[in-house]
Amino acid sequence: MKGLTAAQGDDVRKALHTAERRSGLRFGVFLGDPVGGRRHFAERLHAALGVDADDAVVVFVDPRGRALEIVTGENARRRLSDGACRMTAMSMATAFSAGDLIGGLLYGIGALGEQATARR
Repeated sequence: MKGLTAAQGDDVRKALHTAERRSGLRFGVFLGDPVGGRRHFAERLHAALGVDADDAVVVFVDPRGRALEIVTGENARRRLSDGACRMTAMSMATAFSAGDLIGGLLYGIGALGEQATARR
């Protein structure tokens, strides 16, 4: 993963796998610069999942631009409210602003996975 060490990338992949296994949803993370507007870019990343998009959650983080977007598919949205995503995003942003990119990512993936599992 761009911007992470190999060990950090492994940690993120493990967190994604755990969130997917527990919740039944598909999770994805993109780190980097958006092409165009950040929300539109995050939505395009989500749409690129094709048939999996309805059951997917995409977390887009632009560290340089200090931007974060969480996009949920139709089925995922039934289990992850806007409020839950907003609260998770706020906690992630707090970690990011303290210079803890990996901690914020791992927290966010875990929290979203837990929320989705609780409402399964």
